[in-house]
Amino acid sequence: YAEVSPLVTSVLDGYNVCIFAYGQTGTGKTFTMMGPPEARGVNTRALHELFSLSQKRRSTVSDKITVSVLEVYNEQIKDLLAEDVGERKYTVREGPHGNYVPDLTMVNVDSLDEVIELLSLADVNRSTAKTNMNEHSSRSHLILSCYVEATDRHTGTVSRGKLHLIDLAGSERVGKSGAKGQALKEAQNINKSLSALGDVISSRASSSSHIPFRNSTLTQLLQDSLSKDSKTLMFVCVSPVMYNSEEGFCSLNFAERARKVELGKATKNVTKAK
Repeated sequence: YAEVSPLVTSVLDGYNVCIFAYGQTGTGKTFTMMGPPEARGVNTRALHELFSLSQKRRSTVSDKITVSVLEVYNEQIKDLLAEDVGERKYTVREGPHGNYVPDLTMVNVDSLDEVIELLSLADVNRSTAKTNMNEHSSRSHLILSCYVEATDRHTGTVSRGKLHLIDLAGSERVGKSGAKGQALKEAQNINKSLSALGDVISSRASSSSHIPFRNSTLTQLLQDSLSKDSKTLMFVCVSPVMYNSEEGFCSLNFAERARKVELGKATKNVTKAK
């Protein structure tokens, strides 16, 4: 967690930050990001620190903190905090402060406990299934987003930070997972979006003039977090079992490519007082 902590401070300072877990299904991505109460994951630890730091600076800075929780399931966006989950279609749009999803449920929060309640609701609504590789396999990419609008009480300057905490669905080989029917379709879409993410990483690593963000819903959502004006951290989870050595090698290969990406110097999102 020592590498995560400075990024939390960056969010409060007005930077875009993206933290995600990547790897084969069943290797512990959800455990890494969410974690049980007795062994809290990155999500709750990062947000605990964010609220703590926000509280300490209340005398000089007013923070407005909002969160959203969505999943990308079969290339479709589902608002996991909506009353009618899965009933409507959402799209990704470009706005003055980066990509966003119109009409997505945004909730103002003042404490970690409030976020945990929202995550519990989202967990009930998330798409999971049992496969040969994982008894509780996540069939979607889960994105917990935290937005901080900070106003300096003395100067009136406003900064906007964004924190994406992402539990990616696991990559899987259909032959091993035994996926059939709907689960097969899910696996194909998961692998397609992860492949698109790999293409974006490769394009960034080679400094290509064209970055294929529009090749999947996932990469569209993460466009401003995988671009120059952001800070990104990736956890790669691998299985210690020899049976999964090929998948582990592929995950480590992906990690090696990601390490070569140089996003450049991130910039703050600041609006000076008029």
